Amino acid sequence: MKEFSIAELVKIIKARLAVSEPAIRRRGPLRGDTQSYPGPVTGELSRRDAIRVFAGVSTDSRTTQTGDCFFAIKGENFDGHDYVGDAFAKGAVCAVISRTVGGEGLAGKCLLKVADTIESLGNFAGEYRRQAGFKVVAITGSVGKTTTRRITAHALSRRFRIHQSPKSFNNNIGVPLTLLAADPRDEIVVAELGSNHPGEIAYLTRIARPDIAVVTNVHPAHLAGFGDLEAIVREKLSISEGLAFDGTFIINSALAAACRAGRADFVTFGKAAAADYSIRDISSNGLTSRFTIDGTEIHLPLAGAGNVENALAAWAVCSRFGVKIEEFAEAVRTLPAVSMRAEVLQIGTLTVLNDCYNANPASMENALDILQALHVDTNRRLVFICGDMAELGAEAERLHRRLGESISRANVQLLISVGRLAEIAARSAQRSAKCDLHVKCFKDARSAGNNLDELVKDYDIVLVKGSRCARLETAVEELTGFFS
Repeated sequence: MKEFSIAELVKIIKARLAVSEPAIRRRGPLRGDTQSYPGPVTGELSRRDAIRVFAGVSTDSRTTQTGDCFFAIKGENFDGHDYVGDAFAKGAVCAVISRTVGGEGLAGKCLLKVADTIESLGNFAGEYRRQAGFKVVAITGSVGKTTTRRITAHALSRRFRIHQSPKSFNNNIGVPLTLLAADPRDEIVVAELGSNHPGEIAYLTRIARPDIAVVTNVHPAHLAGFGDLEAIVREKLSISEGLAFDGTFIINSALAAACRAGRADFVTFGKAAAADYSIRDISSNGLTSRFTIDGTEIHLPLAGAGNVENALAAWAVCSRFGVKIEEFAEAVRTLPAVSMRAEVLQIGTLTVLNDCYNANPASMENALDILQALHVDTNRRLVFICGDMAELGAEAERLHRRLGESISRANVQLLISVGRLAEIAARSAQRSAKCDLHVKCFKDARSAGNNLDELVKDYDIVLVKGSRCARLETAVEELTGFFS
């Protein structure tokens, strides 16, 4: 990011100075020992601090670098206020806080007090985006955000200077950090916008102010926060609220009716011939896909019908920046694998489909389709290590029973469930199975991993998929240890 002075930051986030006093030595109230009682006082920003500049933002003291501004964020399992001293020790020039902090090394440090550090981080990112010259592509959807982002950024990078987050930074902390990490010389920022409760995307899109907004699809996901599919549709389509005046709204053609009801201007992509961006002649060999766009054959090194639609959404974006279909086809051919998202690994004699970053009903169906495609023309056994699908609220058990029915149709021969809800899917699969289906159920990934060497055999094709709470990446690690 470009340099900002501390005085500029104070004005943008409406902070006030909190000066940490030197620790005061006092006699303990109950014993004769002495204790330290640091206490902050408010004051005016010194001339020295006012003109100091920073060119980086950090929310993790472990990765704070010299010259950064540290935002103390309180999370579910940590509180950045406890690590302000560590951030200054790493070279931070100032820290944004929302409560009193104490400890060694804070005397004389520049502490900026705000009501809410997450909101202030968003306000700062929004102002940086307003001042910066780059364009923003914002992508949301129930499934495929990360893959669409990766394809889009990869294809555009051949012609433009691109910035994208190295991870799925798609929430009220990650989106601001993605924008603030962009270099002033970057031409396009490709970002993901996620949501697990109403209003989150509307908030994020007003920070990002996208020039192009994309909705990949809408499926039942995060129902615990939304309640029903209609609420999810409204949430995803709210990404258009932050569009630039001359921006472009790109949606899956399945959402056209909902957009027309909202009177939003949009262009569509999809398999239907009536879509503005359509696709033809789709085929797959299990590991890769082929299809035709505008008469040009595209070779996509990703499996699954869902990834074909992700590539089409990416093409819709790239075409808006003047990329030719031949350029796009050449770029897509060299697309690197996306870690833990339909990532095909060869571990000794095993073929492992590592798709354990997250899961919802739609992404589970996509993964099972890929697993079946990998089975074509082979006699190898299909194994599914299945974790819980999280955040489905009151619909969780019903949707897991429906998942079990899908598993029974996918020719899976060994089903290893991990978690309470995954066991519901496993029992449903047993009841629905019309062929021999062996089922083993475990409470957690650790206990499952300890038994994989006895359950999984040489030459198996193994799908590993579940929500992050299932921690199924440990199962992949165990398989690697046993079979490589």
